[in-house]
Amino acid sequence: MPRETARRGMTGRAVVSLVVLAATVYLLLTTAPRLGLDLRGGTQIVLETKDSPTVTANAETTDRTLEVLRRRVDALGVAEPMLARSGDNRIIVELPGVRDPREAVEVIGRTAQLSFHPVLGTGTGSGDSRVLPDESGQPLTLGPAALTGEGVDEALSSIDSQGGGWLVSVDFKGDAGRAWERLTGQAACSPPGDPARRVAIALDDKVISSPQVSPQVACGVGIVGGSTQITGQFSPAEAKDLALLINAGALPTPVEIIEQRTVGPTLGAEAIDASARAAVIGLALTALFLLAVYRLAGLIAVGALVAYAAVSYAALLAVGATLTLPGLAGFVLAIGMAVDATVLVFERAREEHTVKRGGSLPRSVSRGFSGALSAIVDSNVTTLLAAGLLFWLASGPVRGFGVTLSIGVVVALFISLVLTRLLLHLTMRGAVARRPRLSGLTHEGRVRQWVNRRDPGFLGEPRRWLMVAGAVVIAAIAGLFVAGPNLGVEFTGGRVVEYSTSAPADVEQVRDAVSDAGFPRAVVQTSGEKGISVRTEPIDEDATERIRTAVASVAGDATEIRDEQIGPSLGAELRTKAVIALCLAVLAQLIYLAVRFDWRLGVATVAALAQDVLIILGIFAWLGKSMDGVFLAALLTVIGYSVNDSVVVFDRVREVRGLRRKEPFARVVGTAVLQTLPRTINTGIGVLFVLGALLFLGDGSLADFALALLLGLVAGTVSTVATAGPVAILLDKRWPGAGRPVRKASRTRSREDNGAVV
Repeated sequence: MPRETARRGMTGRAVVSLVVLAATVYLLLTTAPRLGLDLRGGTQIVLETKDSPTVTANAETTDRTLEVLRRRVDALGVAEPMLARSGDNRIIVELPGVRDPREAVEVIGRTAQLSFHPVLGTGTGSGDSRVLPDESGQPLTLGPAALTGEGVDEALSSIDSQGGGWLVSVDFKGDAGRAWERLTGQAACSPPGDPARRVAIALDDKVISSPQVSPQVACGVGIVGGSTQITGQFSPAEAKDLALLINAGALPTPVEIIEQRTVGPTLGAEAIDASARAAVIGLALTALFLLAVYRLAGLIAVGALVAYAAVSYAALLAVGATLTLPGLAGFVLAIGMAVDATVLVFERAREEHTVKRGGSLPRSVSRGFSGALSAIVDSNVTTLLAAGLLFWLASGPVRGFGVTLSIGVVVALFISLVLTRLLLHLTMRGAVARRPRLSGLTHEGRVRQWVNRRDPGFLGEPRRWLMVAGAVVIAAIAGLFVAGPNLGVEFTGGRVVEYSTSAPADVEQVRDAVSDAGFPRAVVQTSGEKGISVRTEPIDEDATERIRTAVASVAGDATEIRDEQIGPSLGAELRTKAVIALCLAVLAQLIYLAVRFDWRLGVATVAALAQDVLIILGIFAWLGKSMDGVFLAALLTVIGYSVNDSVVVFDRVREVRGLRRKEPFARVVGTAVLQTLPRTINTGIGVLFVLGALLFLGDGSLADFALALLLGLVAGTVSTVATAGPVAILLDKRWPGAGRPVRKASRTRSREDNGAVV
């Protein structure tokens, strides 16, 4: 590449980096974070379902109401909420980071029974008819509802092109479109000006619009097309709220707000401090490791990681994400995993300089970027596909995980391909180029020296590897049947007990006392000014009495004011959506890998992913560890890591096969595994420091989070060799052609001019 072109490319990277870093500093200085319930507390609303003329409030209808409320909360933009059924007809809603609780109460608590009625005339109703005032106050006699809000597919607010403010466009689904045709066709049979030519649209037994059917609509035909528009001099806010309520769906039964209060954080200051210390120690050890292994290049990597942390955090602030402790733990882990792309470039540069004798240091670095580019892009795109589908299709905490993961992937690409490349361009020249040993990229390293002595034919018997992997999976799965999964409160529900104390109690001391009484995973919160609530798994009366005694030992007096069974906060609909989103995400990754690589390698990647998930589930079952919402986030992270590791290896498989077309495919895969092993080990050690610190120094729930991720790190690394590779080899024997490059291997190297890093 000509020197002038390379200079322009670096100038562009410098400008982009300065703009992004300046925006990051601005956001960090001017934007306050929205903290979740576990860190700051929030607003708690208790709703009670009521009987309606057609529906009786019971556990089933309350569960349906809860799912509708969850959709409304998601539409409000509240991240990481907690919703759970309490008893048969109460729902507890806890909203972190809500700026205006009154607005939230007004929106989620409205019944929103939308219905469409024929207008029979004006005056007094009789029989099935009833009289309601229209938007101008004129009494209208309405017939029975022709259709309800359940027949609405989607509602959108927009400006009325004919003037008169905003309107809401409504699309119907299924038989509702034909019901709308019949309703408007019947109204069209009355002459213009007759009240019977109008259609009344009622929300919560209030007529919000009663438009007259257009004269162009024929009698008995009606408005076809399955859509309509609700007009009524709406303001932008009114139209938006109405569209939100219609999209969220009508509540199956009316609800009444019986209580609203402020609740304290679910985690104590000690747990937060312990997790913060663990994060700092883990990151410090990671930084020292990078400096020891890569010297000057390691210093650049540490600077890039600091920039990654700052830019990612600023991006979360910019989108208004609610920060929770598990989310922050995942964020810390993402910082550790972000080193992967940088290590991939460093190891490729080492390989170019020491094995392939790439020439000058700048030229080796340039070729390192070119050789690693494909693996970096492919691994991040597969992760981004999964994150996008989790965001669009799932809800609740799974959707929040998709947001965090998407931001992390995009920022990681910017850091590795723009900022790190710019920093290497500025440092790997001049004095460093004349004394290349200072860079840390001109020696093989102990791992690569060991790799160079290994025989790449170690995968020549793929069935033996798969037999061992299969035995491990069977042993793990046995734990799900023998010991059984220990599902957390989010999945099974539990019990909430609330006490009134004579004076404000120190919640930290109460939390310690409840833990010492045998309930270390209980959620203890302040409730109002002189209240303590304890939420735990299903327990008997003796256990409840032990909790009361523990609270009284600290508060002096604890009077029980509420004791109710609560349902799972991760309801059936949310779990179903999460499973569907996850399956589609895996399918999307398989399709992408089939296009970019080969369908055989895609199938092998998914096989390794499934093995990792089953092993972690089984080990947690054998250990009796709780599988809760935090564990779910860990499992999703493991899936992303497993795919990422396989993609890096299979990208090298494609390259090696392009260079060694006549070599047996088993040796090609073995060579790719060995060549990428230095990257795998160094990345794994960097992540291991963070996870180890969280495991041994973090809070109890975060320790389990770190354990799941640690198991996933080991399982993901081993499964790439023991499962993904052998599966790909067997598939290639049955259907030859796996891993054939889509382009000539020689093109993977960029063109340089005088050693310019481009």
